[in-house]
Amino acid sequence: MNLRSVDLNLLVVLDALLDEAHVSRAADRLGLSQPAASSALERCRHLFNDPLLERGKGMMRLTPKAESLRVPIKNLLAEVEAVLDPPAIDLATLRQTVRVVMADYPAVVIVGPLHQELAKSAPGIDLVIRPWHGGPSDALDGLAKGTIDLAASVFPKIDVSFRRHELLQEHYVVMMRKEHPAAAGFNLEKWLAFPHVLVSGRGHTSGALDEALTVYGKERRVGIVVPSFLMVPLLLAQSDLIAMIPSLCVPKDGAKNFALFEPPIPVDGFALHLAWHVRRDQDPAVQHVAGIIQRLLKTPR
Repeated sequence: MNLRSVDLNLLVVLDALLDEAHVSRAADRLGLSQPAASSALERCRHLFNDPLLERGKGMMRLTPKAESLRVPIKNLLAEVEAVLDPPAIDLATLRQTVRVVMADYPAVVIVGPLHQELAKSAPGIDLVIRPWHGGPSDALDGLAKGTIDLAASVFPKIDVSFRRHELLQEHYVVMMRKEHPAAAGFNLEKWLAFPHVLVSGRGHTSGALDEALTVYGKERRVGIVVPSFLMVPLLLAQSDLIAMIPSLCVPKDGAKNFALFEPPIPVDGFALHLAWHVRRDQDPAVQHVAGIIQRLLKTPR
């Protein structure tokens, strides 16, 4: 292919078309007329020898070729922008939205301090905190496609397209109401004599504890599965349910209102990570937010 014949503006239009899967919305996003966007799509189809967008039932859909182009084109445009228009260094002048995916914890712990620090250091940075759904692969897919900028979760494996920084090493804590029958002389048998709360956004009915219990030939009863750690304290306060949760998820006044114990059998903890795509390495807004999140979560509460 003769690169001199390729108009980079076409790739800008194609990036919007692949994101929106809709010619009119892509045109509006770029400030183009619909005929201009349609013409650019036709030129892209000729360039890549593929329809790219095809009509389905009431909507347009991306062809397999188009799906395969989404991430490479975003990477290429980010690199070109970094060369031609380096981002400003003055944080106070930045006007940008940074999208962060994380579970309700640690979000509930850091979102207030994060906003306060940004208001002082980079008031033009707007935050969008999105809930954690799915698993690590879904988060990495969002980072690759550019629908999110940062993701805080457990990322056991990650490839060279991403950066991963360890925020903290987490351990589990057993929590129940102060007057719980199992609190006096707490041990393994008392722990397993009562139904447990399990937190799972996907509705799973087993977790890390169940794997550990199999070594001892034991099992527990999961009395209720909830999608959010924020629901756990109220459930425990009003029942004989017991929860094993990450220590970060214990409320600030947890020791005052609840009985807290180390698990009576060894249960492996986990590392909490912050991840982003390599094309965000030179994005000052994303890196500034990432730095604050790392600092807040490494600071003891």
